[in-house]
Amino acid sequence: MPGSDSSNANCVCGLPAPYDDCCGRFHRGDARAPTAERLMRSRFAAFSVEDEAYLLKTWHPSTRPPRIDFDPALRWQRLEVLRTTGGGLLDTEGTVHFRAHYVRRKRPGHLEENSRFVLHDGAWLYVTALP
Repeated sequence: MPGSDSSNANCVCGLPAPYDDCCGRFHRGDARAPTAERLMRSRFAAFSVEDEAYLLKTWHPSTRPPRIDFDPALRWQRLEVLRTTGGGLLDTEGTVHFRAHYVRRKRPGHLEENSRFVLHDGAWLYVTALP
C-alpha cells in the first residue's frame, strides 16, 4: 500500500484497480467517495493501511471516537459487500452490509456488519453499525 511496491496490486477493498487509483485517491484527498459503498470500501482500505486521519475524517461527528486503536496483531485481508440500500448519487443516507476478512495471530476470521452512512456537508460519512 502507500510507500510500498504493493500500490500496483489490486486494492484490498475488493475492486479490480490498483490502490493508488482506487482508495488511495480518497485517502490522499484527491477525490471524495461518491457513494456509501465506495466510502465503506475506502474505509476498509484505510483500516488495512492504518490511515487514522482518513477514518476519523469520514466518521460522523456524532459518533466519531477521539482516536483509533489499531491492533498490531490484526491484518485486514479482503472485503465482501453483501448488500446495499440507498447510498447512491441521489441519496442522503444508505446502508452497506459487508463481511471484512482478517488474519489475527495467524488465525483467519471475519467481521460482519450492516453500517449506516449519511451524506453530511456534501460528503458521505460512516455513522454506526446497525443492530
